[in-house]
Amino acid sequence: MIEFLARVFIRGRESLSPSALRQAYGQLCGAVGIGLNLLLFAVKFFAGSVSGSIAITADAFNNLSDAGSSLVTLLGFRLAGRKPDPEHPFGHGRMEYISGLVVSGLILLMGVELGKSSLEKILHPEEVTSSVPVLAILAISIGVKLYMFYYNRAVGKKIHSTAMGATAMDSLSDAVSTAAVLVATLVGQFTGLMIDGWVGLLVALFILYSAYKSAQDTLSPLLGQTPDPEFVKHIQEIVLSYPEVQNVHDLIVHDYGPGRVIISLHAEVSASGNLLELHDVIDNIEHRLQKELGCVAVIHMDPIVTDDPETQRLRMAVAEKVKTIDPQLTIHDFRIVPGPTHTNLIFDTVVPYGVKLDRVQVQKRIGELVRELGEQYFAVVQIDNSYIL
Repeated sequence: MIEFLARVFIRGRESLSPSALRQAYGQLCGAVGIGLNLLLFAVKFFAGSVSGSIAITADAFNNLSDAGSSLVTLLGFRLAGRKPDPEHPFGHGRMEYISGLVVSGLILLMGVELGKSSLEKILHPEEVTSSVPVLAILAISIGVKLYMFYYNRAVGKKIHSTAMGATAMDSLSDAVSTAAVLVATLVGQFTGLMIDGWVGLLVALFILYSAYKSAQDTLSPLLGQTPDPEFVKHIQEIVLSYPEVQNVHDLIVHDYGPGRVIISLHAEVSASGNLLELHDVIDNIEHRLQKELGCVAVIHMDPIVTDDPETQRLRMAVAEKVKTIDPQLTIHDFRIVPGPTHTNLIFDTVVPYGVKLDRVQVQKRIGELVRELGEQYFAVVQIDNSYIL
């Protein structure tokens, strides 16, 4: 159905830019979600009122909160698609994350309220009546929610949206919740056991868990989460595919929302190379990253000595020594400053956040290892904390 609606409402899909297509799909799915969830709320609220089931009523209000969530998602995609302006030069892409956070808050509030109602039903149980129409409504609702899970997951993967991925998981948890309500209704009908309040509480817990997962998925990119390792690997492969680049380090990924990524990195190049030619190569790499990965790239050239055997020998020896401290440690910007009484080996060491030793301990240990190469060698080390490269 989504693809049919896309053909009807998203005109000229083939000619749209990736960001425009992404926004159109997000808004379309949000609008469909509002319609389906409002329909489910209406029929479930009617069924809950007729049967006197707090579990069915709780599930109905869960769908109402989902409709509100879809509305916020729709607005989030619309606001995220606004063009950059003087106050927001990097665009409004993070509005999608903020809308997801608002959705999480709405779901959390609904879960708390329904939990209170379910506890009241547990303390003061009432008989629940059921009928074929009520059971049919619940069964159809499960099917609708499973369909919503399917299309939200499919479109979320298509446009690379964590917000829609979270919506898909919310729909799946809703299907499970409604299945639990259906079981409770059948149990009450055939055994007389009044577990309606307990199942309503279970539904409320599902809602709270869904709110937690949704908040987790949207808060992480707002705080600045670790970039996707595959994305980092792709960047490294592109940059190192140019023979003029010896190594890459100090890569930083700035995420301003889906499709709005800015990266900066240092590329090591030969100090004896032609400056204008190397600058042209760096420009070509930046343009290629923009074209293939859709990210704005800023590359800093680090000149290193590549034609001196002694420098190369010491660089490799120091790199091996450093790895004995922790295999994750790497060095870059290596250079030699000789003097009449001693020689300084100057370089940066990247210490990933998972390494247990602190900066002072790493510096001290490197100094000791460098002295093992010769009493005349002294290490001048700059410690960089970094996740990658």
